[in-house]
Amino acid sequence: MVALESPLRLQPPPPVRAVAPESGTMPAATRKPALAEIFREHGAFVFRLLRRLGVPEADLDDATQEVFVSVHRALDRYEEQNRMRAWLSRICVREASRQRRRRPPAGTVDVDELAAASAPGPEEVAQAKQARADFELLLTVLDEERRAVFVLYEVEEMPMEEVARAVSCPLATAYSRLRSARKLVIAAARRLEAQRRPR
Repeated sequence: MVALESPLRLQPPPPVRAVAPESGTMPAATRKPALAEIFREHGAFVFRLLRRLGVPEADLDDATQEVFVSVHRALDRYEEQNRMRAWLSRICVREASRQRRRRPPAGTVDVDELAAASAPGPEEVAQAKQARADFELLLTVLDEERRAVFVLYEVEEMPMEEVARAVSCPLATAYSRLRSARKLVIAAARRLEAQRRPR
């Protein structure tokens, strides 16, 4: 008996290629972002977050650079797809903490002294500058741990689960720090407002 060759052959499917032949890049679903792309999309966020976490103005550029050096070193281990801001926030919290340890402690800041030291500029700029200065002043009443939670949750509007991961604490602790930070900020805001009322 003669065996007939089947016109249909079962062949294994072609191998899946991780690199698209035309572009030389990985498909978007599996591709890790390049450092330049991360910097373009998140550089302003990192700078702003470091400032709000208490890094002095004179050190912001260096601290931002250090964050992106850390990103570059850890990028091959980055696995948190669609959680880039949370990952960057954790790095920023660590860098802000490192920056504070490098500087000698400045002591406590008296809200009364800062309110007296702020000089208003032209009318149209003065209010915006004053609001920012007041906000930065109010943040100075918070210690490092409360400030990080407060800024990430209240200002950057991150979900509390991500905030807790960013500051490496349990979720309940993050909520406790937030409650405490809110009380301190509200009390400092009331003192500042009372000082500015005409007598």
